[in-house]
Amino acid sequence: MSDRPKLSFLKSLQYRLEAILLSSVIFLFRLIPVDAASAMMGFLWRTIAPWTLRHGRALRHLEKAFPEKSLEEREKILRSMWENLGRVAAETFFIDRLLQQDERFEVVADEGAREILDKNLPSLFVSLHSGCWELTVQPAVAKDIEIAGVYQALKNPSAETILKNMRLSLYKGGLHSKSHQTARLLLATLRRGGTVAMMGDLRERRGVEVSFFGQSAFATPVPASLARSADVPIVLGRVIRKNGCNFRVEGRILTPVTTDDRKADIAATTQSIHDVFEEWIREHPEQWMWIHRKWD
Repeated sequence: MSDRPKLSFLKSLQYRLEAILLSSVIFLFRLIPVDAASAMMGFLWRTIAPWTLRHGRALRHLEKAFPEKSLEEREKILRSMWENLGRVAAETFFIDRLLQQDERFEVVADEGAREILDKNLPSLFVSLHSGCWELTVQPAVAKDIEIAGVYQALKNPSAETILKNMRLSLYKGGLHSKSHQTARLLLATLRRGGTVAMMGDLRERRGVEVSFFGQSAFATPVPASLARSADVPIVLGRVIRKNGCNFRVEGRILTPVTTDDRKADIAATTQSIHDVFEEWIREHPEQWMWIHRKWD
């Protein structure tokens, strides 16, 4: 039984029309080769998005992280960021096809991450919004590992169903919307020997305070908490867009801190996660999503 409140007639009609529009857009995009669709959407976002209010927010965030860079340098980074985000928006419609094209992916994993992939060991994949982040789990999917994932539910249930179904090829272990019960479901999956994937770079107001680019920021404690409770390693992952729709997927093992002080352990592991994220973002700042309120 759904927890959603009953919709009014007008709201229900609005959601249906939005879902029809979304389905039509997806249908039309999928008539175009993925490379062309990605390039087109990237160009549009690069051209139009810098005129939006979110561009100003991203500039402020980028200045916090890279105060030594000039305004011209930051503008250049953000125009490339918008192009990447536009490409991601288009590539989301082609996830199932991209997963069938192994030649588009270069996979680089350290010894620990490689062992987890080769032996299908229980683990928690944690990634950040960089490159085409939807494809971070591609190496695991290619090895038929069933992954349970987490997503943010949309207000429009019809549109949510459409977008959720498009991601099912990535998350054959189940795709769960964020709720009070989700953490328990994911913990149970890990304790059964399964694999879970989630994002770890967004701000969580009631989360753990970390140092991020020399600034105080708040981060979700969930990845560190789950890994500690289930006694599983964390595989930090990122996607680097090499050119067009070709990607480098990287995995790095991180062992959660485990002592008698659970709160301190979670804080320390969350900081370690963000230390790696910062290192990666510094290497490719144009591919990270600067628009979200990490510091504000």
